[in-house]
Amino acid sequence: MTALKAIVLTLAGLVVVGVGIVFSGAIDVGADTKDSALTKWVLSNARIRSIARGARAVQPVNLEDPSLIATGAGHYSGMCVPCHLAPGVEESETRAGLNPQPPDLTKGTGPLRDAEMFWIVKHGIRMTGMPAWGLTHSDDMIWAMVAFVKKLPSLTPDQYRTMIPADAHAEHHMEEDGAASIQ
Repeated sequence: MTALKAIVLTLAGLVVVGVGIVFSGAIDVGADTKDSALTKWVLSNARIRSIARGARAVQPVNLEDPSLIATGAGHYSGMCVPCHLAPGVEESETRAGLNPQPPDLTKGTGPLRDAEMFWIVKHGIRMTGMPAWGLTHSDDMIWAMVAFVKKLPSLTPDQYRTMIPADAHAEHHMEEDGAASIQ
C-alpha cells in the first residue's frame, strides 16, 4: 500500500508541475522558435502513426488518368504552392515563416502511400498550417491533387507552367453565403 501511495503522489506531483509549466507561459509557442529534439520526435511519431491509422480505410483510385492530374495541377497551383513550392519556385514568404517547415513536394512525398497523402489533404494536420481541404473539396478533387503531387517531382518548371490553367487562382472562391465553392 505504501508503494501505491508513493506512485499516486508522484503522479499527482508531476501533474501539478505540468499544469504549472503550462500556465506559467514558459513554453514558447512562437513559430520562429526551433523545437527541441524531444519535441520533434514526439510530434513526428504522433503524426506518422495518426496518418497511417487514419488512412487504413482509404481506398486509392487510379492516379494515372491525365485529366485527373490536370485538374489537380490547377488546384495545387491555387492552394499549395506558397507552402509546398513548385518547379522553379524555391522559397516563399509563407513557407519561410512556418514551423514545422512543410515538405517541398517538388522533391517527392517520401514513404507516404497514396491513401496517406489523401488522408493528409482531406483532414489536414493540426498546428502545422496544413488545412483540412476535405471541408471544402470533394474526395474526387482531393484525389486529383494527390495524382498531381505524385507527378510533381518529375516536372520541369516549363512543364509545370504549361499544366497550370491561366485562371488557376480564380477556381477557388467563396460563394455569397460564405460556403466554399470549387468549380
